[in-house]
Amino acid sequence: MTSPVLAVVSGGPGTGKTTLAHALARELGCPAVVRDEIKQGMVLSTPGHRSGGDDPLNRTTLEAFFDVLEVLLRARVTVVAEAAFQDRLWRPHLEPLAGLAHVRVIRCTAPASVAHDRIVRRVRTSAHRAAHADRDLLDAVAAGEHSLESFVPISLDVPTLAVDTCNGYSPGLDAVASFIRASPATGPSAGSG
Repeated sequence: MTSPVLAVVSGGPGTGKTTLAHALARELGCPAVVRDEIKQGMVLSTPGHRSGGDDPLNRTTLEAFFDVLEVLLRARVTVVAEAAFQDRLWRPHLEPLAGLAHVRVIRCTAPASVAHDRIVRRVRTSAHRAAHADRDLLDAVAAGEHSLESFVPISLDVPTLAVDTCNGYSPGLDAVASFIRASPATGPSAGSG
């Protein structure tokens, strides 16, 4: 028996992480665990929830997200996990899972202008996005208080693949799925790329 794979789909806001994660899960035939979808489910059972600032659901969401991943990996389920995975906050929670699975990191990239347009579009078209303070993010960008280019990617010594999501996927979906399926050289998470 071989260890399952934890395919970590990461990147800044508006870089196409969720869309790619669901496409990869369909291609691989495994579940996608999406941090924002977990939070949206929590918001549904939290009357009066207001996103932004010190949102009390953020910590609960983080814990639930990693608990779900651990349960699936212990059951030997390959899984696509999607979240921002900025290094400072996420690496300490992700490192212990490397003992349960072969970790592959997919880093979504897109120019700031494309990411900005995607965030604007989803604010307009998805009521669920209110759970994530996207409007606050856009206001901070407009005021010069935040940059969509300030993302600090996860830093783990595991195979990593950058995927440009600006116009489809480069490399393509088949190549990304092959990267995830690739046999590790040694150990559950050896190597880097």
